[in-house]
Amino acid sequence: MASTALSEALFSTLNSHRNLENTALPLPRPLVVSRSHSLNTQFNNTKKTSFITSCASPESDAPTKSETPIELRYPAFPTVMDVNQIREILPHRFPFLLVDRVIEYNPGVSAVAIKNVTINDNFFPGHFPERPIMPGVLMVEAMAQVGGIVMLQPEVGGSRENFFFAGVDKVRFRKPVVAGDTLVMRMTLIKLQKRFGIAKMEGKAYVGEDVVCEGEFLMAMGSG
Repeated sequence: MASTALSEALFSTLNSHRNLENTALPLPRPLVVSRSHSLNTQFNNTKKTSFITSCASPESDAPTKSETPIELRYPAFPTVMDVNQIREILPHRFPFLLVDRVIEYNPGVSAVAIKNVTINDNFFPGHFPERPIMPGVLMVEAMAQVGGIVMLQPEVGGSRENFFFAGVDKVRFRKPVVAGDTLVMRMTLIKLQKRFGIAKMEGKAYVGEDVVCEGEFLMAMGSG
């Protein structure tokens, strides 16, 4: 009887081991850390720091298919006046028309316009051959032309026959303007003396968020 009981116990133990071998145990999930972290542990009141480097798969850092392409992220400047409408106001022509588009206009108050600076501009071969930089005097001229768009309007009383650029003051050049930049110019009328035919304007020119040129401008409306 005792030997029979011992045999049954041995067979039961062997069957249990076989069942465990045939049973698939779940594997532990891998640890994925998206960025480097420091882990602080304390043993016996002693603080130790260990570092885990990034071990995320490359797929997690790849851009998603829904991400907007860079060429579609930035809207174009609006068009309040195109170059043909500008030519109807300003008397300037190639190569001295330095305003490509008006993007904001408040009659008799202010205007914002752009000049697309390209390597094909006729001043770059000489200024400078090895480092194309827009001449500061042409930035001032371009801003004065934007001022002319404000002044040569019925709201102000100017006309292209008797309008002149009279002077500048407090002009500062903050950063160079190079080929490929878009020069955004804002001109604001701050004082108008119709009796003497003098207008004072404030101007700022930007590339991106940076001011590249600023100053005060005098415009004269009188007989030629």
